[in-house]
Amino acid sequence: MTARRLLTLAGLALGPVLVLAVFFVLPVSGMVGRGFVVDGRFDPGGVVEVLGRPRTHRVLWFTVWSAGLATLASVLLGLPAAYVLYRLSFPGRLVLRALLLVPFVLPTVVVGVAFRLLINDSGPLGPLGLDGTPVAIIAGLTFFNVAVVIRAVGIAWESLDPRPGEAAAALGASPAQVFRTVTLPALRPALVGAASVVFLFCATSFGVVLTLGGLRYSSVETEIYLLTTQLLDLPAAAALSILQLLAITALLLLVGRLRASPDPTVERRTARPRRPRRPDVVPVALTVLVLALVAAPILTLVVGSLRADDAWTLANYQRLTTVGDGNALLVPVTDALVISLRTAVDATWMALLLGGLISVVVSRRSLTGGERRLRGALDGFFMLPLGVSAVTLGFGFLITLDRPPLSLRDSPLLVPVAQALVALPLVVRTLVPVLTGIDDRQRQAAASLGAGPLRAFATVDLPLVWRPLVAAAGFAFAVSLGEFGATSFLARDEHPTLPVVIYQLIGRPGGENFGMALSASVVLAATTAIVVLVVDRFGGRSLGTV
Repeated sequence: MTARRLLTLAGLALGPVLVLAVFFVLPVSGMVGRGFVVDGRFDPGGVVEVLGRPRTHRVLWFTVWSAGLATLASVLLGLPAAYVLYRLSFPGRLVLRALLLVPFVLPTVVVGVAFRLLINDSGPLGPLGLDGTPVAIIAGLTFFNVAVVIRAVGIAWESLDPRPGEAAAALGASPAQVFRTVTLPALRPALVGAASVVFLFCATSFGVVLTLGGLRYSSVETEIYLLTTQLLDLPAAAALSILQLLAITALLLLVGRLRASPDPTVERRTARPRRPRRPDVVPVALTVLVLALVAAPILTLVVGSLRADDAWTLANYQRLTTVGDGNALLVPVTDALVISLRTAVDATWMALLLGGLISVVVSRRSLTGGERRLRGALDGFFMLPLGVSAVTLGFGFLITLDRPPLSLRDSPLLVPVAQALVALPLVVRTLVPVLTGIDDRQRQAAASLGAGPLRAFATVDLPLVWRPLVAAAGFAFAVSLGEFGATSFLARDEHPTLPVVIYQLIGRPGGENFGMALSASVVLAATTAIVVLVVDRFGGRSLGTV
């Protein structure tokens, strides 16, 4: 029986393992290998030399401290907002919760464009002189990631058993003491998990740092892009890629130790949201600040897209059917939008198919220590894309999948495959907690009644997992729409996606081209916002499991 289970597990895992071996391990190892192999022989000296460069030290230090400050700001702003939106009751609470999730799925290029418009010399915050400073980058990263803290901590806070806090209050503890001694320790797993994910996203951010920092401020991610596309310094890019992979892997292992899983045998009683009281003034005020932080760049972007020649007009949107001033583009923005939507559809079904199979493999209950270790090893292997730069992945595709028998450089499936790999960890992390929580005895009962594996999945698992599936599909679709790191390498000139076109328009001179970039950003932001609002409506709490 044990041998049969192990063979079944290996058979189910074989497909995903082969896919990741071809489309992840091979490109990443090819990218790294180009840096270590010089003139056909192994030469690590160049990589070691890169790690000793003063610029490399500056890039690493900027990545660490900017990601750390953005993570701290996201936690400090997200914690009170999570309390207000998940523990207090007031009109419009659910709508605000859904809207505050939108920034997380906005394309990073759009976030960068919106903040540039907000803080440039002619923008509303122009007098503050923030344009081209690290403050702008940290603000953009905070805007992008505060929703992660609000969602993850809010859902955990909403499900806390209120009885320990009530007991502490009955013994004379003040609200601040109850929060410090009871609530905060109970929220630690969610808080640590959210902070680690935010730091990971900040440290690997590409579009925000590239748009707001340019060449003056480089993170590891943008430095890899610069080294591969402009300087062709593959040893340096390989060194940074390896360093980034090791650092992120260490972070994920540390978080796994710090996060404590709740005891499923403990009876829980969720508290009902209550009306705001006078002590809630401070968290409510901070929540209003978060709303302002989220609304200001988006409103500035929308207003800017509706202005041309100091007048209100729709001219910027009407130009989306053209190739811009001075033939800035090869295809109109509208064509790029259609390409993005088609690519997102392909990336979504690929990520769902692969992620669904992976989730089934790693979530089934293990009967032996060997089976448990095998599932753990597979789970870690399947999460590897989370720890690799999308820039590294995209460039690896170019240099490894361009010759027989894997000559895919001109294949229309190359971009959606890369985007599916970027979205894969989010899909798996959405589905696995739900599948793990299903009582295996229900599947055994279905099997004892004659149901095969597919019939048992349809009758037991599917009714419980369809909402997380919707959430996973929405996440994959939104991530694909806004993906820029890998796509910037792989998108063919005649088939660009919308984020690539927006970045091209930003780099072209002329007010008309910049106006088109603003209107295209609004279109892309509106599309992703609609997707995430629909997902939030049908996917519900599943979005908080990521």
